[in-house]
Amino acid sequence: MPQLNTTVWPTMITPMLLTLFLITQLKMLNTNYHLPPSPKPMKMKNYNKPWEPKWTKICSLHSLPPQP
Repeated sequence: MPQLNTTVWPTMITPMLLTLFLITQLKMLNTNYHLPPSPKPMKMKNYNKPWEPKWTKICSLHSLPPQP
């Protein structure tokens, strides 16, 4: 039974790998990568909070006697 001649394999595999590397590099060079999204400025809304004007009236210290 004849033996498989593998002496030519390295000379065939090396240019093939080089060619595959070059093809992938050229394909990556032509691709357009999107920029990461930039955050949009948010508009702050002022909500009407009914407890804000009443805060000083509601919060009173219980340890102090009531003041007239």
